[in-house]
Amino acid sequence: MFKVIDTHTHFDAEEFDEDRAEAFARASEAGVGKVFLPAIDLKTTHAVLALSREYPGYAYPMIGLHPEEVKEDWKEQLAELRKMQFSDFIAIGEIGLDYYWSREFEHEQLEAFEEQVKWSVDTRLPLMIHCRKAQNEMVHLLRQYQKDLPGGVFHCFTGNQKEAEELLSFDNFVLGIGGVSTFKSSHLREDLPAVVPMNRIVLETDSPYMAPVPYRGKRNESAFVVEVLKTLAKAYNVSEEEFAKQTNETVERVFHLK
Repeated sequence: MFKVIDTHTHFDAEEFDEDRAEAFARASEAGVGKVFLPAIDLKTTHAVLALSREYPGYAYPMIGLHPEEVKEDWKEQLAELRKMQFSDFIAIGEIGLDYYWSREFEHEQLEAFEEQVKWSVDTRLPLMIHCRKAQNEMVHLLRQYQKDLPGGVFHCFTGNQKEAEELLSFDNFVLGIGGVSTFKSSHLREDLPAVVPMNRIVLETDSPYMAPVPYRGKRNESAFVVEVLKTLAKAYNVSEEEFAKQTNETVERVFHLK
């Protein structure tokens, strides 16, 4: 049986407190061979590191401060994160910009994002980037470091063809595609094959959020990444096995897993 990789799942979230071990087991049974765990702040960075030690060779942790977690104490959080052993992590993330709800910390988000982009340049760890209602600002900042960036994932891509092409102008970056691609209203099934090569996509769930059809409205979990695989394989007119193989190769290329 072929395996797939869920490159973005919040297994440390409280939504899994009642059945975390069972959810890990369901993912494995569904054919998920690895799960990547983004952090959103100092506390969750420690939590995903602990989970990676509980599930060695299966769960892989990231380190970072999410834009929605950039508050008054953002400098202290980054200072504490910087003290950690970066070789324990596979990526800097989940970091980025989010102006969806508020621009109250707009300037602080930009500063925190830039500092963590510099960590990526220094450590050669790829980036896991969250961006909502801020693509222009994000691209402008990344352009300044474009020659030095090791690569990464633009997580939860739901944009149009033009936006996809702009993001793929960054070498070694790929698009993270999740449950939204399965929604009836989504244009991704047409837009992605039109402008995005198959080797510039990785699969993700963003669980416990954004569950794919037919689980929409329920708690998402890593096992459901298989629904994203089915949807995208059909959109690209290839077998599920071929799409899984290609996305796994892309993951290895971007994350340099040992």
